[in-house]
Amino acid sequence: MRKQNLNIYFIFLSLFFIVSITAIYSFCNLLNKGDMSLVIRQALFYLIGFIIIILILRIGGEKIIRYSYAIYLVNLVLLILVLFLGTRINGARAWFTIPLVGSFQPSEFMKIGIILVLADILEKAKYNTFKDELKTILKVFLVVLVPSVFTFLEPDTGAVIIYFIIAFFMLFISKIRIRWFILFFIILAVVIGLIGYLFYFKSDLFIKVFGSSLFYRIDRITNWASSSGMQLENSLISIGAAGIFGTGIENIALYYPEGQTDFIFTSFTTSFGIVGALILLLIIFLFNLKLVKDINDSKSMREKLIVSGFLGIVLFQQLYNISMTIGLVPIMGITLPFISYGGSSLISFMILIGIIISLGKKYEKQYKINYY
Repeated sequence: MRKQNLNIYFIFLSLFFIVSITAIYSFCNLLNKGDMSLVIRQALFYLIGFIIIILILRIGGEKIIRYSYAIYLVNLVLLILVLFLGTRINGARAWFTIPLVGSFQPSEFMKIGIILVLADILEKAKYNTFKDELKTILKVFLVVLVPSVFTFLEPDTGAVIIYFIIAFFMLFISKIRIRWFILFFIILAVVIGLIGYLFYFKSDLFIKVFGSSLFYRIDRITNWASSSGMQLENSLISIGAAGIFGTGIENIALYYPEGQTDFIFTSFTTSFGIVGALILLLIIFLFNLKLVKDINDSKSMREKLIVSGFLGIVLFQQLYNISMTIGLVPIMGITLPFISYGGSSLISFMILIGIIISLGKKYEKQYKINYY
């Protein structure tokens, strides 16, 4: 990675900060004029995130990844504990509430543990024979499956999907052969077909095997296109009424729930119109392009794997969140990275960026790369 990495990432994070604060301010002004508590808290989360990046650069990312398995296990324990001790919010028991501090979501930090452990497994794995590759895949599947079970029980289906997205991206970047991906899609198609058959034609058997909770979750997904909901309807109306330049930063007129988190893209687009949305999409595209470039420039397989896992998270969440706000996919609790309000998500992303920058600096020195 280049020496300019730190400056480039700080530029992107600063732009995300401006977009995030502006969109949250606009929505808070609609909810309760004069109450800027969410804006202040998001600014504080960003400040903590920047401090964490600086600390990681001082400590060294390579020292942090030595404790990959410890980080994974600690987050796994937290995922278990939150099922019993967590605070129930919007029907999910996924947060710990700490007096005078606020709440944090273990599933967000679990993503860090999964990325670091999978990077260690895939870097050290052998790919010589069918047996070697099968053993590696089983290890990867186990690492992802265990936290997925506890996260699914919260319930947080979105986080479970992201865990598997991380594994998919990291396996794709590893030295494993393409035949496994072909086999994966065949198995996935068979499983989806079987579940779909039971769901539509043998619903009683489906409930007996998988339980009513999963049945109603799938029912919600399959009926999303035909069902009408105030949240999506108001989001579409707001985006449509925004016009080319938007309604202004303090003129969001129509209320839609979670405009500071899940529907933050709607809040920003309503304020700044099509032009603002296109500028935000350009910033997101350039940020993703930077991550792809870092994967190509990586001199270490572990570094390459960690960046690819991080890219998998942000790319999936960006595509899903924006598509969700315009009615292309079912509504799930998947936020827009770096933009949506929330300390757990933001700080976990900042930690990963700090590790990525730090590893780049390490291998830059190790290989004595000269870019000038």
